[in-house]
Amino acid sequence: MTANRFQRQSFLGERSEAILSNCRVAIMGLGGGGSHIAQQLAHIGVGTFVIADPDIVEESNLNRLVGATAADVENATPKVDVAERLIRAVNPNANVIAIPERWQAKPELLRECDVIFGCVDHYTGRDELERMARRFLISYIDIGMDVHRLGKHYLISGQAALSMPGEPCLWCMGLLTEDLLKQEAANYREAGDRPQVIWPNGVLASTAVSLFMQLVTPWHDKLLPILVEYDGNSHSVFSSNKLAIISHTQCRHYKDTEVGDSFFKTT
Repeated sequence: MTANRFQRQSFLGERSEAILSNCRVAIMGLGGGGSHIAQQLAHIGVGTFVIADPDIVEESNLNRLVGATAADVENATPKVDVAERLIRAVNPNANVIAIPERWQAKPELLRECDVIFGCVDHYTGRDELERMARRFLISYIDIGMDVHRLGKHYLISGQAALSMPGEPCLWCMGLLTEDLLKQEAANYREAGDRPQVIWPNGVLASTAVSLFMQLVTPWHDKLLPILVEYDGNSHSVFSSNKLAIISHTQCRHYKDTEVGDSFFKTT
């Protein structure tokens, strides 16, 4: 690693290189969105990654999974292996902790993370990740994308959301509701794969990474909006109109008493 590797991102602050190298970041889900985030964080200089995904690379992934190859399909390569290979190719000194299964199998690996990125397909998965992050006072950044049929055409939309302790959560933002969870549970077995393409995933991943950078480095004196929406048909990213409603409200979904490590024991 050369001494001037991060010279062109020196505007992030005098200590930004040290801050990033000491960051421990979790990426839950390594598909179209998570693979983009892993690549970008490796380039930026994040030092420790906790990555989790139980899936292997399939032919249908190659239209959007950054770092995956046709050989990975043939070899049934785990997605965590692709992400680790990608990260180490950029930063050989990175500490990569891979979980080739659901993160719930090793939740203790997430407790010491500074930020958790959620790149999962289902509402239930988002709810579980946010609950975990809130309990341990960890900032959680969620991305989601969907494609809807609109007459003879299609509408691409998505969002990047930042959920922090003491601030509005995904429930406050309307990204999680009881109806959404119930509908998903009722249709889970009938639901097919959601349409996905690489460029909206890249836009949302970049937006999520920019939220992360403003959390950990002093390059900008004003935090970006906690909820950013994406209209893929007009190629625009903008602050959600919901912010006018939720920005002055206190989160009522998570109580202050429901935090802390329940496994921690004093001597």
